[in-house]
Amino acid sequence: ERNKAFWLMMATAAFGAMFVSMQAFEWTKLIVEEGVRPWSNPMGAAQFGATFFMITGFHGLHVSVGVIYLVVIGRRVRSGFYDRTRGNYEMVEITGLYWHFVDLVWVFIFAFFYLW
Repeated sequence: ERNKAFWLMMATAAFGAMFVSMQAFEWTKLIVEEGVRPWSNPMGAAQFGATFFMITGFHGLHVSVGVIYLVVIGRRVRSGFYDRTRGNYEMVEITGLYWHFVDLVWVFIFAFFYLW
């Protein structure tokens, strides 16, 4: 199942990278076309820009770290590193927990900024 686990991790990393790319596109659109900046917002309260860019920026940073971590752990899975250290899959589990946490945080960010 090593090969399957590797490819699923790479697919997850690719989707994470796609997410960060879409966030960068959104930031570009907001800054260039809408004139929203971290210190000002032509559509309303100035605090929105600071809050939005800070929270989504930190989240994007954490997703980027998760993507890098998934690639590193995925390569270890594929090389058989965890087969040699039989039963020590803790890092794989930590990666999964980290990714789930980042995903859960996005649910709240999305609800706060996009639905509210």
